[in-house]
Amino acid sequence: MNGAEALLKTLVDAGIEICFANPGTSEMHLVSAIGKTDSVRPILCLFEGVVTGAADGYARMAGRPAVTLLHLGPGLANGMANLHNAKKARVALVNIVGDHAPYHLPHDAPLTSDVTAHATINSAWVETSTSADDLARLGAVAVQQSRNGTGTIATLIAPANHAWEEAQNSYPALPIEPPPEVAAQTIEEVGALLTNGKKTAIVLGGHALRDDELVLASRISAKTGAPLFCETFPTRHQRGAGRVSITRVPYFAELAIQVLGEYEQFVLIGAATPVAFFAYPDTPSVLVPSDATVTSLASPVQNTSAALASLADRLAAGPGLETLQQRIVPEPPAGPLTAVAIGDTLAALLPDNAILSDEGITCSAEVFARTVGAAPHDALTITGGAIGQGLPVSFGAAIACPDRKVVALQADGSGLYTLQSLWSMARENADVVVVLLNNDSYAILNIELARLKTGTPNEKTLSMLDIGHPSLDWQHIARGMNVNASRATTAEEFHQQFGAAINTRGPHLIEAMIEQDIASLFKGND
Repeated sequence: MNGAEALLKTLVDAGIEICFANPGTSEMHLVSAIGKTDSVRPILCLFEGVVTGAADGYARMAGRPAVTLLHLGPGLANGMANLHNAKKARVALVNIVGDHAPYHLPHDAPLTSDVTAHATINSAWVETSTSADDLARLGAVAVQQSRNGTGTIATLIAPANHAWEEAQNSYPALPIEPPPEVAAQTIEEVGALLTNGKKTAIVLGGHALRDDELVLASRISAKTGAPLFCETFPTRHQRGAGRVSITRVPYFAELAIQVLGEYEQFVLIGAATPVAFFAYPDTPSVLVPSDATVTSLASPVQNTSAALASLADRLAAGPGLETLQQRIVPEPPAGPLTAVAIGDTLAALLPDNAILSDEGITCSAEVFARTVGAAPHDALTITGGAIGQGLPVSFGAAIACPDRKVVALQADGSGLYTLQSLWSMARENADVVVVLLNNDSYAILNIELARLKTGTPNEKTLSMLDIGHPSLDWQHIARGMNVNASRATTAEEFHQQFGAAINTRGPHLIEAMIEQDIASLFKGND
C-alpha cells in the first residue's frame, strides 16, 4: 500500500469516520485512498472555511474529531477563521494539509508557503511527515493529540510524495489521556470560600454547561446562595425545559460590569475570568470588580464533572436541591417580525432534542431570553467571535446527529462569509432549518460605532456598514444551491413557515425580513 492508504487505515482504526474536504492536486492520493474505503465518509465543501467550521460543529456534538483535508498553505489559511473559533471552543479536530514534495520546495512554485507557520497559529500539535511510513504513524499521533484532555486541534502536514510512495505499515490507535483532575485541596478551598458569608457568583463554561454538570451546579447554588452565570459564548450549552436555567454574562461590557459588579467573589468552573470582547474608551477590560476575589475550581481543560461532584459532596448539596426550568409555550406571535417574535416561535415550536446554532448577532440575546423555556435543546455559539461560523457549524452538527433537528439562527452579513454551506447541506440532505435574519445591515457594527464614541457618523462612514444597496435576495441564493427557501415579512408568516420547515426533513432556509431598531439595541450602553 502507499502512504495515503496506510494513513487512511490508521485513521479508521483510531475511530475517524468523517472527512470534510476541499482538496487539491497535492492531496489526490489521499482522495483516492478515501474513495477505496467504506469506513470514511467524505463530505465535499466548496470553501475551506466551511470545511473547518463543519469539523468544529461535528466535534461539538459527536465528542470526537473529524478530519479535514486542505490544500497547502493557502487552503489552510482560507479555513483559519473557523479554526480560530474551534480553538476557542476547545474541540477535537484533525487537519490533514497537503504540501509539496520536499524536493519541489526549493523551486518556490506558486503555491509554496510556510505551511507549518500557518498551522501553528491555531493548532496545539503540528508535525510534518518524513516518509510514507511516518505519515501513517503521525496519523495515529494526530488523533491522539486531538482527543487528549478536553480536545484540541492537531495538524498533520503531508508532503505529496509521502502519499504516493510505498508504506510498510498502518498503525494502531494510541491511548487517550483524560482531562486532569482537580486537587482535593482546591475542592476544600472553594467549599470554604462559598460558605464564608460573602456575596459570591459562580461562572460556568465548557463541559460544565452540560446537563448533568448543570444539575450539580444548581444544587451547589441552592446550598450556598451563589447564583449561576454562563460564559457569553459557550461551546455547547444544554438548556430548555427540564434543565437548569442560568444567566448568561452580557456581551456588552457596560451591562456585564453592572450585572457582575455586586459580587465580592467569583468561582470559575470550566470558564475564564469574564473580560470585554474589545477595548473601549473609559471601560475596564476585566468585567468583574477589581477588588473581587476570583478563584478557579476547574479550568476549561480540567475534569469539571468530577470537580462539581466533589464540591457538591463537600457542601452536602445532594439530590433534590436543583431547580429545573418549566416548559413555556408562548402564544403564536402576531404583527411585525422582530427578534422577540422569532424567539417566541422558536420557544413554541422547537422540537425536543433540537440543536440551535446561534450566529444571530444582534438578535441573539433576545432569542436566548425568549427560548429559556423551549423544549430541551443544545445551543452552539460563536466561541471565537470570527463571523461566518453559524452555517458550517450547524451543518457539521447535522452530520454528527442526523436524527436531530438543527436550527441555524444566522445573521445576514456574517452568513455571506460561508454561504457555500448551503450547497453542502443540499448535497448531504442535512436536516437544517436556516433562519436567515435579514436586516440589510451590519447592525452590530452600527452599535459598536456608537459605543466607541467616534462622533456622529456621516453618510460615507455609514456606507461601510450598509449591505442593503443592493439588497441580498437569500431566497434566490438558497434556491441556486438547491435548498428550499421561503420569505417571511410578518410574525404570522414566520410562525407558519418555521412550523412547516420543522416538520419537513432536509435543508430549508427562511429569509426573515426583521424589523430592528438599532438605537434600542444600544439602550443602556451610551
